[in-house]
Amino acid sequence: MFFQRKRIAKEQKRLDSGPVPVHIGIIMDGNGRWAQKQGLPRKAGHWAGMNAINRCIDGLKTIDVKYLTLFAFSTENWRRPKAEVDYLMNLPAQFVARELDNLIANNIRLRIIGDMDGLPEHTQKAVANGIKATTENTGLTLSFAINYGAREEIIRAVRQVGLDCKRGLLDPKEIDGPAFEQYLYTTGMPNPDLIIRTSGEVRISNFLLWQIAYSELCFIDTLWPDFSEQDLYRTIADFQQRQRRYGGI
Repeated sequence: MFFQRKRIAKEQKRLDSGPVPVHIGIIMDGNGRWAQKQGLPRKAGHWAGMNAINRCIDGLKTIDVKYLTLFAFSTENWRRPKAEVDYLMNLPAQFVARELDNLIANNIRLRIIGDMDGLPEHTQKAVANGIKATTENTGLTLSFAINYGAREEIIRAVRQVGLDCKRGLLDPKEIDGPAFEQYLYTTGMPNPDLIIRTSGEVRISNFLLWQIAYSELCFIDTLWPDFSEQDLYRTIADFQQRQRRYGGI
């Protein structure tokens, strides 16, 4: 344990010389495969994934990252077996019950992006309690994308823009990028600087398609339940080596 902490501290120290992403988004992939490798049911992988979330949050305590957005449950995940979906819909309540005191103690604000109305009532109540209890916190904003799909988010925003134009609340000539972003779930948040996907898959999977137009992408082989503070620091160190030109030179 001592040598592990020394390695983590060494990785963390590497970050002192470069810019730190203000907003990190993570596609938490590989829970099921992790469980299968351990000879365990898939739900064991999802539970282990919650521990990886805690390690990630702990790793950010001394780093000036302001926003962490985690892709927890997509609009496509409803196609999974009912028993797995039911288990996943109980995890938010378990996370809030287990971690709320830590979130408050560490000044972390909880936020949800996605179609809340499509979630079971008990899931809605659990996340609403967590949001209310942390609403005054001013440190890291921890967002979970639940029942979230980027295409659906954009379609929803377009519909609302159309309604506001029809009602005379919005002039079509005034619609630009910043104006449109006010209709997205992520309104009020900066776009992600860095997107991390675990498990070796190299795709975005309908995650924050509008918001990541200029994000740096990092794909790693580590399965999400094995994601460590060292993995976090290494991806940030990789981010620091990149030149972000935004279409310029």
